[in-house]
Amino acid sequence: MPLLEEVLAEAGLSWGDLGAIGVGTGPGNFTGLRVAVSAARGLALGLGVPAMGVTGFEAAALDLPRPVTIALPAPRDHLWVQRLTEAGAETPQLLPASDAPEARPAPPPEALALAVARIAQGRAGTPQPRPAPFYIRAADAAPPREAPPPLIA
Repeated sequence: MPLLEEVLAEAGLSWGDLGAIGVGTGPGNFTGLRVAVSAARGLALGLGVPAMGVTGFEAAALDLPRPVTIALPAPRDHLWVQRLTEAGAETPQLLPASDAPEARPAPPPEALALAVARIAQGRAGTPQPRPAPFYIRAADAAPPREAPPPLIA
């Protein structure tokens, strides 16, 4: 939140000047997405403004002609890949980086953040669902394999 206040101050704005909140919804780090979406929804609720979710694929494809295939970085030398067409978006996939040579790489994070803001601004004034994390696969976390230690009375 302090970084957001700093950004607002640099622009000569305050929280009350915001008319909407845009948030990147993923794909990405499970916990990071949950924190970002929760923060955006909480800010929007507190400020009385709408919150709009934007996927990384939508942000990376902003201003690009369709059809286009976008690749976003994923762990372990893999990429999240999605093809966007005039009719919509195909189901995203997790692929080894070597299997996605035709995909356009994601722009740097600063450009993605600006694209999220521009897309959210364009959606302002239209009914939008509440932002939610855009999960492509389940979290890496697994339940423990061992029973917990016994309680000592």
